[in-house]
Amino acid sequence: MAPMIDVVFLLLIFFMCTLRIISQEGDFNINMPAVAQAQTETPKLLPDFKVRLLADVASGQLIEVRFGQRSLGTGPRAFQLLQQTIKEQIAGSPYADEVEIEIDADFYLNYEHVISAVSACTGEISPSSDGGKPKISRFVEKIKFAPPRQSQRAAVGG
Repeated sequence: MAPMIDVVFLLLIFFMCTLRIISQEGDFNINMPAVAQAQTETPKLLPDFKVRLLADVASGQLIEVRFGQRSLGTGPRAFQLLQQTIKEQIAGSPYADEVEIEIDADFYLNYEHVISAVSACTGEISPSSDGGKPKISRFVEKIKFAPPRQSQRAAVGG
């Protein structure tokens, strides 16, 4: 065993003595061009949309659905109007995939109404004319939620 250790140490010393440390090839000192001013952001061709869901503080039921400043009413008919309005706003636009909808729901609103709003904003399912699979039309892919806040009616006192 001792002669084998001696041979390993001799090989180690041999390789250490014959090692040549050379500098890296090439000049890596690169002068980068100065950063140009960032170009102004291109204007959005379709605005971002805001859906506001107002709730009754006591029961959590939906009082009103608003699309921007426009009131769409309440109940299932309001979500159908919301769906139709979004469809009209982005119909045929090549920039529809860039549209973002913000849903701003009152803190006390029942969650089922938020889901209805998300469903109305994302698209529609229409029956197929030939009786096959239903046709799925997507309107918006990007949906964000505003931070929850208490209803204005709760702040006023009911």
